[in-house]
Amino acid sequence: MKRREFIALFGSVVAWPLGICAQQAEQVHRVGVLVALTRDDAEVQARLTAFREAMQKLGWTDGRNVRIDVHFAAGDLERVRKNAAELAGLAPDVIVATGNSYLGPLVQVTRTVPIVFVTAADPVGAGVVNSLAKPGGNATGFLAFDYSISAKWLELLKEIAPGLKRVGVIRNPTIPAAIGQFGAIQTAAPSLGIEVSALNVHDIGEIEGAVAAFARETDGGLIVTASVLAVRGRNLITAAAARHKLPTVYYGSHFVTAGGLISYGPDWIDQYRRAAVYVDRILKGEKPADLPVQAPIKYELVINHKTAKALGITVPQSLLARADEVIE
Repeated sequence: MKRREFIALFGSVVAWPLGICAQQAEQVHRVGVLVALTRDDAEVQARLTAFREAMQKLGWTDGRNVRIDVHFAAGDLERVRKNAAELAGLAPDVIVATGNSYLGPLVQVTRTVPIVFVTAADPVGAGVVNSLAKPGGNATGFLAFDYSISAKWLELLKEIAPGLKRVGVIRNPTIPAAIGQFGAIQTAAPSLGIEVSALNVHDIGEIEGAVAAFARETDGGLIVTASVLAVRGRNLITAAAARHKLPTVYYGSHFVTAGGLISYGPDWIDQYRRAAVYVDRILKGEKPADLPVQAPIKYELVINHKTAKALGITVPQSLLARADEVIE
């Protein structure tokens, strides 16, 4: 073999694996995940685990062909805005955003990076998407629930504690979703003979005082509406409800596992599995504008029987029979 031919052949052999390595490096996609809560929150970890496992089933392994970077805001609105701006500036292939707290800041800083949101309320009203069927922009995802579910919370509270005449609705009045949820509860209240009042809390430090003030009168119960504040303060809320003997309905089962009485709401962890499907489709070339916003497909009724006994409540058999889970 001539020297020139040998050098050419050797060069092609050396270049081939280097070319393959470069091609593989280009195939590592970046997915950013924005979480409004803390890293050590058990519910957060369960949701993130579900997301990673779903991604792996779809062929995406963190550290091999995808890099998943998670940013935590710990309930700090300033950190939410900072995380949103920093992550959008890095231009990952997809951003997964939790709830409305991140949606507003994200769409303000990018209209190009694909966004998949989970547990969001009224993205149309918030101006994030044009419509549920045809989002039209760079964001799509999964609804937390329709506001009408809030009326169901009131019905469940009346069913489990028929003697109730007053209901305090714990809400963060600074978020639009709280207004929608409270409105639906107010609308349903007259037909059930219940007086509804708002217990406005802006910080978890206000929870105990708000619940204690409401509990000074008898025949009362509570509804906890959805917010980052409520999730962060769920142990305080469930403890206050138990201390003041107030039957309480929550929007998620993570409150009932923390000692709450009853919850009715979507399977929140399942939303993260479904989000992985949308991330997969976007990484394979589809556009958020063409992926419809989806409503929850599964709702869970969870009852803590131990808490009911501590409150002196006999849970109706009809309610126990409908429950997806009963904690003894």
